[in-house]
Amino acid sequence: MDALLERLRAGLPAEALITDPDVTPSYAHDMASFCDAGTPAVVVLPRSVEEVQHVMRTATALRVPVVPQGARTGLSGAANASDGCIVLSLVKMDRILEISPVDRIAVVEPGVVNATLSRAVGELGLYYPPDPSSWEMCTIGGNIGTASGGLCCVKYGVTAEYVLGLEVVLADGRLLNTGRRTAKGVAGYDLTRLFVGSEGSLGIVVKAVLALRPRPPRQLVLAAEFPSAAAACDAVCRIMERGHTPSLLELMDRTTVRAVNAMASMGLPESTEALLLCAFDTPDPAADLAAVGELCKASGATEVVPADDVAESELLLQARRSALPALETVKSATMIDDVCVPRSRLGAMIEGTAAIAEKFGLTIGVCAHAGDGNTHPVVCFDHTDPEESRRARASFDEIMALGLELGGTITGEHGVGVLKKEWLARELGEVGLELQRGIKSAFDPLGLLNPGKLF
Repeated sequence: MDALLERLRAGLPAEALITDPDVTPSYAHDMASFCDAGTPAVVVLPRSVEEVQHVMRTATALRVPVVPQGARTGLSGAANASDGCIVLSLVKMDRILEISPVDRIAVVEPGVVNATLSRAVGELGLYYPPDPSSWEMCTIGGNIGTASGGLCCVKYGVTAEYVLGLEVVLADGRLLNTGRRTAKGVAGYDLTRLFVGSEGSLGIVVKAVLALRPRPPRQLVLAAEFPSAAAACDAVCRIMERGHTPSLLELMDRTTVRAVNAMASMGLPESTEALLLCAFDTPDPAADLAAVGELCKASGATEVVPADDVAESELLLQARRSALPALETVKSATMIDDVCVPRSRLGAMIEGTAAIAEKFGLTIGVCAHAGDGNTHPVVCFDHTDPEESRRARASFDEIMALGLELGGTITGEHGVGVLKKEWLARELGEVGLELQRGIKSAFDPLGLLNPGKLF
């Protein structure tokens, strides 16, 4: 410990190091449930690339594991500390270095908060689409590490589609540049994409070149109530089959609707079994919403309410944004799943989750990025009750198994971390797992970067 701190202090300002044992445990974990976390030896908050390189050279010399962190809003334990590690928190590297309206790119450090970037580019008539629910807190580096998604993915895609290039500090302290600033580029293997979603296990992202789009018109939203989740999912299939491209297509089940009403008194209909929200940011969104409204009615919607203006649209979207906080009030703890299935199997996923909730005697609310087939079953449980906690963990595993059985994936946007290591192995298979471990070894032969995650 003394040798580690002595070497770190040789290349870092005093304020970059946190060793107080009353403070370092606050950096031990992210927001995931059921994920073990160790006690870090030290927390480092660098402000420059050179400081990150010094940390990694020190870690390599002393064979000390390093756990990279952003804002710790993740839900899979990917940022959890291991015993005796260096926690490398990148939140102080928070500069927007460049915004180019001509090239439609932004160059940023990893600690830039998603919402801060979005507002900055918006002032120049540009748009950075990835918008995780935690966008007011989460960082671009964390978004890259977990390949984050968000509400707009149905039209605009996920983080991976907006990362053009990266500057990465490797495990031994060397600096690697990947990708490009140009609109096109196919030189060599796509190492940039390899780092996106790698959860800090291959290198430390210290700079990112991000693609931007022109700012679209303000969207209008439609809310449709359904007598069953199956009917709402049928409407989703009809909307996508007919070639519509909504900017948002979100679903909330009965449990979620009631939780939102109880928390925020939003006046959502308690009788509804599923609420579908659809938005368009096209030149004529009212016409698009009218067409979608007819498809919802054909699927059995009992009520279809298109917003008249942007203000009313924001009120409807507030219900969706309140879903997770509302479900957190149902019990003392929640475990948030992230299972993505083909859109055509969305109904089966939601119905299967309801059956799992009944089997284990638990409250499980589902909100979903329905246009992507990305469901978020939220298991609500009393963490002080060992038996209920056991059932919550068991229900999580059954939900994972259901997603794979339906041809889906164990995570659409939250990542693997600690929580889903076993399930990643099942999804990848023996050959896939062997190759991925080989890639990890090529970048990090000593296994120092975020050990115990993914594999």
